[in-house]
Amino acid sequence: MSVKIIIGCFIFFAYAFPQTNIQQGLGCDMNFNSKVRPAQIVKSSTDLNIVKTNEAFLRTTLVNINSVNTLKDTEAAGNNDRQLPEWYSMVTNLPSDWLTYYKQEFTVDNIPKYLSIAILTAGLIMTDQQTWEESNRFYNRTQFNKSFSDFFTEIGDGRTQFGLAIAFGAYGFIAKDDRAIRTASETIEAVLAAGAVIQLIKHVTGRESPYVETKSGGAWRFFPNQIQYHKHVPSYDAYPSGHIGTSVAAFIVISENYPEIKWLEPASFILAGLISFGMVNKGIHWYSDYPLGIALGYVFGKIISHPDYLTKKTINKKESISILPYFNDIGTGLSFSYRF
Repeated sequence: MSVKIIIGCFIFFAYAFPQTNIQQGLGCDMNFNSKVRPAQIVKSSTDLNIVKTNEAFLRTTLVNINSVNTLKDTEAAGNNDRQLPEWYSMVTNLPSDWLTYYKQEFTVDNIPKYLSIAILTAGLIMTDQQTWEESNRFYNRTQFNKSFSDFFTEIGDGRTQFGLAIAFGAYGFIAKDDRAIRTASETIEAVLAAGAVIQLIKHVTGRESPYVETKSGGAWRFFPNQIQYHKHVPSYDAYPSGHIGTSVAAFIVISENYPEIKWLEPASFILAGLISFGMVNKGIHWYSDYPLGIALGYVFGKIISHPDYLTKKTINKKESISILPYFNDIGTGLSFSYRF
């Protein structure tokens, strides 16, 4: 989004040019036909230049207000205009989803992001044993604590995510709501895409869950025997968290398909936090299992629900300030532009 900050007094302009006619043309060009009232006759060439410059600034301001509003309307309606997916696309799209993830994420620009995830994970590993022991005491302190933790752990289970998809799909078919049908398909696709990558990493890292730990912080058995893995899954599948990764992916898909519900994405992250808290309390995960799981779920949710999201956000986050001269048939001025 580009916001242009224009110097001038809008109240004065509205009073000075009450009969201004504005037309929007191709590329947001605006044409002004201004009439000056007798009481406002310009008495010198200096005054004329000031009026012309001010009118140019006003023109630029109105153009950019209109452009920003148009952009917001377009972005809000963008997801609603997307084509309804085929029933099988939730599976056939998976290879392209993984390829898109590779192309988008395995870049030099993303090194700081994944370095930050690695540093955060390492820091949490150092405190995992202490936080798990405290969480375990909290879990066993009262029956309410157990019920609370069990409830949110169940929400993070894949059955809840697929249940949400089924609910959206059923409503979509009954109400003939294409957006709900698309949300159902993309939710399943996001859970499968993120879940498959997370499972691959689990089968490589082989980390113990807290409740079956054999050493402080849980043993890491890289490239474990796959037969033993499937016989004793909790001894190998802690890192990264599939519960949190697939939950975040599903929540992102839903919030991206319903952008007009502003509280949906923040509420989703609060819910993800409660799921994370519950699983540590129950001894299923360490806190260090979460950073990578959250990152994977978030990115796959964005890729699947809004394929051009990452590219647009990357461009928009490149901040810049520019000061450019402004010329037209009625005057000149300076345009201040801040892009963020």
